[in-house]
Order: sequence, then C-alpha cells, then structure tokens
Amino acid sequence: MSITKEPLVTSTHNAPEFKHPDDMEWEMGRFKNVTKFLFHPRPERPTEPNLGFLKYEPGAGFPLHKHDFAQVWYIIDGEFKINGKVYGPSTLAFMPDPHFEWEMKTDTGGTVLFLQYPGPTTGALPVYDGRMNLKEVKPTVAEDLEH
Repeated sequence: MSITKEPLVTSTHNAPEFKHPDDMEWEMGRFKNVTKFLFHPRPERPTEPNLGFLKYEPGAGFPLHKHDFAQVWYIIDGEFKINGKVYGPSTLAFMPDPHFEWEMKTDTGGTVLFLQYPGPTTGALPVYDGRMNLKEVKPTVAEDLEH
C-alpha cells in the first residue's frame, strides 16, 4: 500500500515515531536506578505508554508495592531476585491491572526494558512526572508505592 494512494490513512491516523536510547540522557530513579523514558503519557497524549529502560545498581531493589496500570518487563542483563526466584536475561514478565510487585533485589545490577500502559480494566495511567524522572531521591513512603 502506497501512502500516496491512501490519503485518508495519512490524514486520519498517526505515523509511527522512532527514538533511540543513545540519543537520551539517563534520569535519576527512586530505587538506586536510573531511567530512560523514550515515551510517556502527558495531557496532550494520554494513551502514550511509559516505555523505556531501568538500570539498577548492584544491591538495588524495591519493596512490595502495587499499581493500577498494566506493565511488561524484559530483562536485558543482570539478575533480579523476585519472590525467592532469580530471573536473568531474556526473561519476560507481564503484570496485568491492577497488580502487585513482589520485593525485588539485585546483587549484580541489571537493565530492564519496560512498558507501562493504561489499565484496560482500571483505566489508571502509568506514573511519570515527579515519580520516575527525579531531580533528587526522596525517602520512600507507602503512599508513594501505591500507583
């Protein structure tokens, strides 16, 4: 199908967007990690997913917590201990909405490609501003983890 033969498609549908992580800087995360968000929802684009990378330092982790959005992880490198089991490279995890995440620890450090998207059943949006793109790390409290 040629674009020139289908003007209705190009005038009514959005074109794909392409980004490369090397073109972005790492941002501070909450749990001894850094993040690169290639895409994230904002008021003018509420259905855009959170999509990017989380890179954890050795010894990093997070406590048991819950979210109302849905999420997929793909472990690129490192090992992550979750609920007593160790998961390594090429492991995929799907977390439906609403979901909880077991406590996670990593002795090796590692990198995760993640995709967070509005919950099909809850309608809840992924978190971003002020939660994932930090300027300084603040102490974690239970309310911060319940999104």
